[in-house]
Amino acid sequence: MSEQTIAAPIADQEERGFSRYQSILVVLLSLTQFTLIIDFIIMSPLGAILMPALNITAGQFGIAVSAYAFSAGISGILAAGFADRFDRKRLLLCFYVGFTIGTALCALAQNFHVLLLGRIVTGLFAGVIGSVVLAIVADLFPLHLRGRVMGMVQTAFAASQVLGVPAGLFLANHWNWHICFVAIVGLSIAVMSAIALVMQPVDAHLKLQHDSNPFTHLISTISQPHYTLAFMVTTLLATGGFMLMPFGSAFTVHNLGIDIVHLPTIYLVTGLFSIALGPLVGRASDAFGKYPTFVFGSTVSIIMVLIYTNLGHVSLVTAIVVNVLMFVGIFSRMIPSQALMTAIPDASQRGAFNSVSSSVQQLSGGLGSVAAAAIVAENADGSLLHFDRIGYVVMTTSIMSMIAMYFVQRQVARRSGRRIV
Repeated sequence: MSEQTIAAPIADQEERGFSRYQSILVVLLSLTQFTLIIDFIIMSPLGAILMPALNITAGQFGIAVSAYAFSAGISGILAAGFADRFDRKRLLLCFYVGFTIGTALCALAQNFHVLLLGRIVTGLFAGVIGSVVLAIVADLFPLHLRGRVMGMVQTAFAASQVLGVPAGLFLANHWNWHICFVAIVGLSIAVMSAIALVMQPVDAHLKLQHDSNPFTHLISTISQPHYTLAFMVTTLLATGGFMLMPFGSAFTVHNLGIDIVHLPTIYLVTGLFSIALGPLVGRASDAFGKYPTFVFGSTVSIIMVLIYTNLGHVSLVTAIVVNVLMFVGIFSRMIPSQALMTAIPDASQRGAFNSVSSSVQQLSGGLGSVAAAAIVAENADGSLLHFDRIGYVVMTTSIMSMIAMYFVQRQVARRSGRRIV
């Protein structure tokens, strides 16, 4: 059975490019991802400001970060049975409202407990939004274009580095950290309004046969043998990725010896390179194969993570170069892996599969954050001990993910009638 697109506004005439509506759709999905990503990753650079401002320890900060992931994981499981039973546009807007409310709670937080509650509420809704975006991409774009689409959508991550994180740090340094979350709330409301006005219904999947009972639909999805391997790859990728992020700013400031005022410069330069890289990686994954591109990205990631986590005091230029090269690897595996994963589920189970996959990702990431908090220790001067051990864990999970992803791409290649995808 070949992989199919159930609602295909994009024809197979690849050279014609996207129509105006399709281009607008990609922009809207990118903006949606931007708000989700900036809400999550802003916690890392704000860590050096939040911990003393709220008088919390590194362990408590790690809990606040992982609470988002755990709640997102729970909501993904709960929503999976219903994910294919509604128009995806309406589902996206519904959960976007909840996400905005949770972010507003973070903006109002005056202590650790309110911040923790805000992260839990935000995660409950954000976890489902990401899976809906992936389902929309799979519904509306054929496989041979999804690398390009994901490359553009994932530039949201880079844009958050260039625009969101430096702007957030600027606001936090010149006013206070609450303003960062207020800005995210305002942007989310604007994106929601644009989606409501511009996006057409995404409901072609409703014409397909579904299990009458949501619980039955969930069980039939997670019991598919060929989905299990995909979930395992997601677990490996998330566990490694989430271990590095929470303590990135603290490690840069206290271990690498970079002044906190230079953090925006590091994120800005890294983000600019990533913005240019994302579309190129997307095109490369469509042209040369998603798995070969993933292997390249994983190899670069392993090398640069080991270098990064073993650095001592370095110059600002060195810190920037290492971060840029590390993100080259991260993007070169993130984009093709997501494009490849969209080809795994049957059309009638895309919403449920992506919800479960998102849940697995968030839960694994939460465990990764907790494990990282347990591994590292904090010296009296704020520097982190044992951060190199996290690098070795990330290396191990990356190698395992390359092996597992090989078998995933074999499944997709068989279904699409190709030698390699």
